Amino acid sequence: MTTLTICIVAAFILGYFFIAIESVTKINKAAIALLMFVGCWTLFMIDPAQYLPDAVGDKIALVVSGAIEHHLGSTATTLFFLMGAMTIVELVDQNGGFNFVRNMLETKSKRKLLWRIAWLTFILSAILDNLTTSIVMIMILRKLITKRRDRLIYASLVIIAANSGGAFSPIGDVTTIMLWNKGLITAPGVIKEILVPSIISMMIPALLLQTKLKGNIKYSKNKNTCEVTDADHLNGMQRKLIFFLGVGGLIFVPIFKSITHLPPFIGILLVLGVLWTVTEVFYRHLSETSEKGCMQKRVTNMLSRIDMSTILFFLGILMAVAALEEIGALNLLGSGLNVWFDGNHFAVTGIIGVLSSIVDNVPLVAGCMGMYPMAEAGDFAQDGIFWQLLAYCAGVGGSMLIIGSAAGVVVMGLEKITFGWYMKHISWIVLAGYLAGMLAYYLQRVVLGI
Repeated sequence: MTTLTICIVAAFILGYFFIAIESVTKINKAAIALLMFVGCWTLFMIDPAQYLPDAVGDKIALVVSGAIEHHLGSTATTLFFLMGAMTIVELVDQNGGFNFVRNMLETKSKRKLLWRIAWLTFILSAILDNLTTSIVMIMILRKLITKRRDRLIYASLVIIAANSGGAFSPIGDVTTIMLWNKGLITAPGVIKEILVPSIISMMIPALLLQTKLKGNIKYSKNKNTCEVTDADHLNGMQRKLIFFLGVGGLIFVPIFKSITHLPPFIGILLVLGVLWTVTEVFYRHLSETSEKGCMQKRVTNMLSRIDMSTILFFLGILMAVAALEEIGALNLLGSGLNVWFDGNHFAVTGIIGVLSSIVDNVPLVAGCMGMYPMAEAGDFAQDGIFWQLLAYCAGVGGSMLIIGSAAGVVVMGLEKITFGWYMKHISWIVLAGYLAGMLAYYLQRVVLGI
């Protein structure tokens, strides 16, 4: 590892440290993430030819710009997906679409509510994806829980359950989609072998978190949506249509991807475009008074309320990780783990899972896919132990730190959870579930041979 590579990695670690102590410095994490992104790539420009052999002479700017734009394009797909999903969920929510889900979950017992949220999040994340599910569940939580301390616990469980639910589904997480598309795992194989470990990785933290919740919930009677009392407002049929278009559209996104082979963010934008058009048609007949009263329901107004600090934080983190990927640090780490642990798949994938809570799990999994070719038989064959473990560890491991997964980052932004609070109160709980799930897989696959 060269001196320049060490400096870039050190810049990443320093930025990560300041993000971790946000509650102490009172500096917004998005600002630090952007500085980390710019710092890593500025250092990269000291000697780009070291990493990009073609970056010499007059070609330096062109070659480096091409590399940055490649990573920026990949990052933008995540950002547009996030913005589209947040807007769709907010639109459905403002039109009362989630009221029946809230009523279904509603219970006076805090612990009963915890389990209902855990299972609903787990199931939804397997059908949709962990990012979209997290946004939906946080919107529902805001209707149910007003006490901030309790909502932080429920929100943390949403992150855990969403990542665990996404790990066993071929469409539930970006990493499982990558492994599935590459043919390294099959849909029946990953569901059969990773379902039980994923459930355990969710249930153990839920059991531990329920000890932090005591007593009953006092529900607020306040409503944050406009009352539909006359013909000027949307009727029941129109609101139901908005709900089914929104939720049905989110479910349709992975189907759209499988049919067209286009990135998921295009499917999200399709759904947003359809909903936007439909709601504009519904709202165009409103009187001036009614329109002012329900202005928050217009998509144009919702777009202006997008939390840009969360979007910029995402941008900074992903582009800083892209710099580590470009200098070969992640590939070097992966190959080093394989040598260090002498091919012990449980140790290698276990560490990769822990690392996926620090850096993005996508380049880590991509690096593993490049380092370990698929074999005809054995642990590296289709649905082999290594690939199944990688799907589980990369998916569930991201819950250990709040910025270790897309679900964690979006919940962090929506609920203003600090890195330090999550690490102090939640990380060890996630680790316990993570290890228990790995143990369950070992017993299931190696000991019992199922």
